[in-house]
Amino acid sequence: MPTTQKIAQFSNGREPRDGDRIVYVDGAFDLFHVGHIELLKKARGLGDFVLVGVHDDYTVNRIKGLNHPIMNMHERLLGVLSCKYVDEVIIGAPYSVTKDLLENCNYKISLVLHGKTETVLDLDKSDPYRVPKELGIFQQVESCFPNLSAQTIIDRIIKQRQAYEERNRKKQQKELASLSTNC
Repeated sequence: MPTTQKIAQFSNGREPRDGDRIVYVDGAFDLFHVGHIELLKKARGLGDFVLVGVHDDYTVNRIKGLNHPIMNMHERLLGVLSCKYVDEVIIGAPYSVTKDLLENCNYKISLVLHGKTETVLDLDKSDPYRVPKELGIFQQVESCFPNLSAQTIIDRIIKQRQAYEERNRKKQQKELASLSTNC
């Protein structure tokens, strides 16, 4: 059963010090992978304290559609918390980075960081990073793995499964042919 004690085991428990540059990164973090780790590493390089917003399952499904997220929020949260570059996580972070989030999340956010992945407009058709852009605290970073995403991982799994099934069909046909010629 998930408890706050279990979740706390993944946290480094560090609070920001006065004067720390706090970097905020948000996302689904589904199928937590090396692309996510590199983004969080870059966030650490741009600040002293990395705060990550993990979107809830409903929001991820609304934005990504289909059968997303693959992992539930608890699983995605633990993946993010296990990354050594992360200091704190907002569970069920809103999709849009609003002035309220920037001012009332108990941290003075200095920079909002986002990878160069497609940004889907919010329900009201607004840019979810409009406020930090207007405040001049938004930065987009290049990915070392621009072709890696949860969807590309899913596509690989499906392709590999299809190849596996085809290989086994051929083996079965050979075995059946061998049995019929031996009888």
